[in-house]
Amino acid sequence: MANPYREIFSAPGTKAFSGAGLIARMPISMVGIGIITMLAQLHGSYWLAGGVAATFALASALLAPQISRWVDRYGQSRILPGVTAIGVSGLLALLLCSHFGAPDWTLFVFAALSGCMPSMSAMVRARWTELYRGSPKLHTAFSFESVLDEVSFIIGPPISVGLSVALFPQAGPLAAAILLAIGVSVFVLQRKTEPPVHPRSNEHGGSVLRQGAVVILLLALLGLGTIVGTVDVVSVAFAQHQGQPAAASIVLSMYAFGSCVAGLIFGTLKLNMPLPKLFVLGALATSVTMVPLMWVDSVATLAVGMLVAGLFFAPTLITAMGLVENIVPPAKLTEGLTWMITGLGMGVALGAVLGGWVVDAYGAQAGFTVSLAAGGVMVLFAVLGYRLLQDSTVPRAIAA
Repeated sequence: MANPYREIFSAPGTKAFSGAGLIARMPISMVGIGIITMLAQLHGSYWLAGGVAATFALASALLAPQISRWVDRYGQSRILPGVTAIGVSGLLALLLCSHFGAPDWTLFVFAALSGCMPSMSAMVRARWTELYRGSPKLHTAFSFESVLDEVSFIIGPPISVGLSVALFPQAGPLAAAILLAIGVSVFVLQRKTEPPVHPRSNEHGGSVLRQGAVVILLLALLGLGTIVGTVDVVSVAFAQHQGQPAAASIVLSMYAFGSCVAGLIFGTLKLNMPLPKLFVLGALATSVTMVPLMWVDSVATLAVGMLVAGLFFAPTLITAMGLVENIVPPAKLTEGLTWMITGLGMGVALGAVLGGWVVDAYGAQAGFTVSLAAGGVMVLFAVLGYRLLQDSTVPRAIAA
């Protein structure tokens, strides 16, 4: 039986741009936690550390879709080097301010400037789309990239924290800046696989958010991200309540492991089912797997529950990306993909805030009610938007 993952890498340049994309996307998972670790060590204030990290996250969420719009209009090689230089410069300035004890307001200013980072996940997916548009290989490629997204968020934070603790406070964010500069440089040098700039028609003017189907997917992924953000906070609190704080990393790894395995398997499947229906089923399954978490009573049962819950994260995200590729015009593909990633990231931040508030007020296990509610919201948008998604897509299933 042919290996579908080997097949997608048979095209020249695919290994190079996917590998460079992995290096370049690592900083997204490293900078936020690196800023928190750095400032907590230097200032002893988690409020300041969290505020500066949140400023970076918010700036990144707001700027990434705009950067992608420029990429769609002018091309990756013309836009990515400049915006990356701004982001890297802002991050280096932030590190210098922390080292020399500059006023706190400078930390916020340069954290916002650091958020000028391209969504490399979207840039890589745009290249895959140009290669395999209309082919089942695109589903496999999207699945593979979703797994790499998971991998970056599994290994990125420990590397960032470990460097800052073992070497010097700024080491983690500094490593992120270096990886971003190297990854983007190698990526843009590969001109042969760069997607061409597609002409824009008058009917496709403005942002992709003018398309109702894209908004539906964005709101649904906001719910999916909220689940992830809540799970992160509540798992840490639950493990501490059980007297096993170190076990939190194992619990979260089980969620990521389940998602990675499911994503790889999903990429090999040939499902004769329309994408809108597949998305509704994915949202429903994701929501249902939140229910057992309400009754976990130990770290062991929580780990098992997280493994099961993670099984539907990657497939649902992959389906959402496939819908975007189908819905938006080629001239706006990168922007559309970036909005999905932005919605997911904003949901993670929202889930962390809401989950933390509920845990403080009602206890660790009560925090899972936020995950359950977020799953319900996700299903609601998927169901209510089903007809719109169906009408906006070209009839196509994941099939050979």
